[in-house]
Amino acid sequence: MKKAQTLGTINGIIAAISYGTNPLFALPMMNAGLGVNTVLFYRYFFAVIIYGIFLKYFKKISFSLKKEEFFAVLILALLFSFSSLTLYGAFKYIDSGLACTILFIYPTFVAILSAIFYKEKLSKKMVLAILIISFGIFLLYGGNDGKPLNIKGVGLSLISAMLYAIYMVGVKNFKPIKHIKKDTFNFYIMLFGLLVYVVNSKFCTQIEPINSPIVFICAILIAILPTIISIETINIAIKLIGSTKTALLGALEPISAIVFSLLFFNGSLTFKIFAGVFFILSGVSLVIMKK
Repeated sequence: MKKAQTLGTINGIIAAISYGTNPLFALPMMNAGLGVNTVLFYRYFFAVIIYGIFLKYFKKISFSLKKEEFFAVLILALLFSFSSLTLYGAFKYIDSGLACTILFIYPTFVAILSAIFYKEKLSKKMVLAILIISFGIFLLYGGNDGKPLNIKGVGLSLISAMLYAIYMVGVKNFKPIKHIKKDTFNFYIMLFGLLVYVVNSKFCTQIEPINSPIVFICAILIAILPTIISIETINIAIKLIGSTKTALLGALEPISAIVFSLLFFNGSLTFKIFAGVFFILSGVSLVIMKK
């Protein structure tokens, strides 16, 4: 049990840090003229190819699914992909920092859903961790800087958070996926998720071509780090330590994004950011530490 908790925590941390590399590869692609839907399409397209080849020819994993498993995985994959789409959609109406602040309400949604539908006990320590982490996230993104809030942008961000929370709770509790091999499950999450971007781009007719070697490298790396590795490790973490703890460890995502911003995009380290990081790490420490 102790070993499983440790392994789950490590995977949750890896998932959060790897997911935080998204801006590192997505921004150069967008700066090269690629739209949001195109970036997301290439992210999943290359992830499906790379992971599929790895499973088929190196691990020799079976891709077969039972009927009830197929529909359960399809639902979870759609939840995962629509969460990304609604978040990026919110960027059109409100500042991306504010959208991400609202997104990180999802650990609270996870905790509430788990408590209501699956009777998962929410300890005082976990409630305190949620409050501390939420305050840290708010400090990182600095609120709305006095600008009026756009209801549509806020609504899309909240929908994104709820969809992601339902996905995490589903991975932990959906009975039809209990016996699916981890690798097979992860592959179909990516494959079915890709279908969302295929349909959204009017069956690839609106996908912009990769226009430089740098963009191609970024497309490969965004498929590996924040997609394959992140999905692989987050699903392991959910099954070992539960959806609530994994969601709270996800608060490390913006910290890793900030670190990469400082290292590669000339970001600045303000007192507010420093304080936000401190509160997030304090909250995460509550989740990790024993009584």
